[in-house]
Amino acid sequence: MGNILKAFFGNYSKRELKRIQPLCDKVLALEEKYKALSDEDLQAQTPALKERLANGETLDDILPDAFAVCREASARVLQMRHFPVQIIGGIVLHQGRIAEMKTGEGKTLVATLPAYLNGLAGKGVHVVTVNDYLARRDSEWMGKLYRFLGLSVGLIAHDMDNASRQRAYNADITYGTNNEFGFDYLRDNMVIYKENKVQRGHNFAIVDEVDSILIDEARTPLIISGQGDKSTELYNIADAFAQTLHMVKVADLDTKEDNDELYKDADYIVNEKAKTATLTPSGVKKAEAYFNVENLTDADNITLQHHINQAIKARGVMTRDIDYVVKDGEVIIVDEFTGRLMYGRRYNEGLHQAIEAKEGVKVARESKTLATITFQNFFRLYTKLSGMTGTAMTEEDEFREIYKLDVIEIPTNRPMIRQDLPDVVYKTEQGKFNAVIDDIVEHHEKGQPVLVGTISIEKSERLSQLLKRRGVKHVVLNAKYHDKEAEIVAQAGKKGAVTIATNMAGRGTDIMLGGNAEYMAKAEMRRMQYPEELISEADAHSDTDNEEILEARKTFQELNNKYKEETKGEADEVREAGGLYIIGTERHESRRIDNQLRGRAGRQGDPGMSRFYISLEDDLMRLFGGERITQMMNTLKVDENTPIEAGMLTKTIEGAQKKIEGRNFGIRKNVLQYDDVMSRQREIVYGQRDQVLNGEDLRDQIVKMIEQAIEAQVDKYLPAATLRDDWDLNGLREHYMGWLIGPDDLQYDETEMEKLEPGFVKDELTKKAMEQYEAREQAYGDKVMRELERVILLKNVDREWMDHIDAMEELQKGIRLRAYAQRDPVVEYRLEGFDMFDEMIATIRENTARMMLTVQLRTQEEPKREQVAKPTATSADGTDTAQPVRKGKKIGPNDPCPCGSGKKFKKCTCAEYHPQN
Repeated sequence: MGNILKAFFGNYSKRELKRIQPLCDKVLALEEKYKALSDEDLQAQTPALKERLANGETLDDILPDAFAVCREASARVLQMRHFPVQIIGGIVLHQGRIAEMKTGEGKTLVATLPAYLNGLAGKGVHVVTVNDYLARRDSEWMGKLYRFLGLSVGLIAHDMDNASRQRAYNADITYGTNNEFGFDYLRDNMVIYKENKVQRGHNFAIVDEVDSILIDEARTPLIISGQGDKSTELYNIADAFAQTLHMVKVADLDTKEDNDELYKDADYIVNEKAKTATLTPSGVKKAEAYFNVENLTDADNITLQHHINQAIKARGVMTRDIDYVVKDGEVIIVDEFTGRLMYGRRYNEGLHQAIEAKEGVKVARESKTLATITFQNFFRLYTKLSGMTGTAMTEEDEFREIYKLDVIEIPTNRPMIRQDLPDVVYKTEQGKFNAVIDDIVEHHEKGQPVLVGTISIEKSERLSQLLKRRGVKHVVLNAKYHDKEAEIVAQAGKKGAVTIATNMAGRGTDIMLGGNAEYMAKAEMRRMQYPEELISEADAHSDTDNEEILEARKTFQELNNKYKEETKGEADEVREAGGLYIIGTERHESRRIDNQLRGRAGRQGDPGMSRFYISLEDDLMRLFGGERITQMMNTLKVDENTPIEAGMLTKTIEGAQKKIEGRNFGIRKNVLQYDDVMSRQREIVYGQRDQVLNGEDLRDQIVKMIEQAIEAQVDKYLPAATLRDDWDLNGLREHYMGWLIGPDDLQYDETEMEKLEPGFVKDELTKKAMEQYEAREQAYGDKVMRELERVILLKNVDREWMDHIDAMEELQKGIRLRAYAQRDPVVEYRLEGFDMFDEMIATIRENTARMMLTVQLRTQEEPKREQVAKPTATSADGTDTAQPVRKGKKIGPNDPCPCGSGKKFKKCTCAEYHPQN
């Protein structure tokens, strides 16, 4: 049906491209005008365009000129002139959309057009990349163009201090990774002083590899953690217990009968499809005996239960060299989509600690979440968001629904001539690997470069062993050996090269047929023993008069030119051999990742080939619908080394992938639905913080908070809707005793009680509070009081917000059980979450009011304090004597009273420490 509609109405991208074409033509028409200008006159266009904006024109009005200026400058500075399709891509990005452009179509250059145009507005443009290497490379490479045109360029790198970050964010165009931008946003909302903030707003973001950042990473929120206070020893004990258990793995738990059968032998069952580990009744019995508890499911044992569950998940579900690696005594997560190490990221809910215990490395202390946000909600902060990738169409619905972004497919500059061969399916993994090795050897011998994609470190190392046995020279690139990632991938197009890589390794790096001259020049400089810092400076474009750097750049240029000549001939030989050959050793859960692997070949009209090898033992086939094919193969008595090619197989595989993509979208949507509740709350809290940081006079706000806090307490103890006999006036007196009122306050006889109104009590307490407030203001002075208000409010907001985040996490863990009572967990979470938020706001008000009226400052001269509690003890001659003021640690209500009675402080009636008694 979809194809019929497309044929009738036309493809959406094609219709949009028709609308954009006239604008592209305007840019192209200005080529000769700007070609004729001198460098100085071309550079003078930037202030001229800024002036047009200042005079009321919009970015859309100046787009043709700005794009044409940037295009001409690029031709002069970078020796690259944007193709018409790249101009179209730039327009799509400026319009706040996603440009789908095939690998090798020059996305890095495309981004310069909208970045320059939007940079002219002076509000900041963020170019977001998937890793530090690409951020650094693009900021230096494209930075040369921006600087030529008079715009400033910044780079956000992992190890930068605050001052450097501020400078980078204040630049017209700032490069950095999604993690750095997100964490800086969270850190900015934890600072005490405005000048410590580094970001200046979220105006326009261009996200490179937009599918990787906005979709693949959307399931994992960004979290800033502090050290918690929970013990970590229980993780080691739980792991020791988990080792004593018998595990059974199943593809899926479909029926109750299956479960009963499995329960016979298993202590816990691992469901591979759902990625869960569950104790069986037998496992529960063993846990109760091992930990000497009567009932594991008792509420008192919830912590123990949690540790056991994480220990069996660490052992049954999480696999070393697939989900994580152990490096330098640390457990580091491997990104399941990119195969890269995710430094600084940890599994939450104690799973990371459970893996540390399993691997025998130091178990880190549990962490407390200080701030958190999902990537979805972070990127929705931007006034305008755009992105580019080689593969976005398969997730078009998600981009539209979550981010309100449409996807426009940009045609290639030259026709695509890559051959995508049909999948080949084998019965066993061993049979598949035998065939892959034979295929690699065959193409390697005729000089065709081969890039083999695997989905895990473990599989890449297994393939490597098999190739060594056959004597085939090759390189392996996975998360363990990622340091020279770009250089290794760049050379994957050399004649006869064999490169094994996890599917996404080196993404963002062009594979050039015949080899990459630039990387060959750098490798030569290493052999010549140039220091690494000089090599990285060799192709940098920053101005310098440092002789060492200039000499290194000269050497690099000479070598680069030499290798360019050498690679020309080799590139022709590789083209003759059929171009780069891509072999996929397994289908990924996502069709998009498969397409990205394929897209490494056939760039810019080059020849190329791709083929996927599959076995019925692959996770995808085993877990999602390979049974029918297995039965068919068994019926036909197919052996492990006999391949089959059939359209039915491809449909089955695609069906499985669509099923998983749908499930993953559901997971991401679910994460977002919960975070949307927090997002609204985050806006309120961060908005309040910003008011404080921006130096607004908070006196009126604090006074209002004191009034509201008093009103809330009076309503609680003296509810207007109940009888006076049910009021708890003593409770209200106790609440304020010693810091707002004395023993003679709020004392009423029977006649007064009959006429007493809550409003009168509120007024009396408010009057006392304001008298104290005025007295403190006189004692400390206006300036000190304003700073005190600021610091106290911020401290209270931050402390309560962090506790609230923890409480919301706990609520989310348990809320899903409401589904069993036919209630929507997300709706329940929203309702309870806002009740908890209101409680948090009330606590902030109450604590701020109390601290503003009681906190003491160390000053040169002690401020005169009004005595609230009147002395009642008398001397021998009957005159009142004041009680001594005792300084030191504040006595808690449950601490023993210092008088020596042995009673808790709150229960004691001694006259010395409780003068009101």
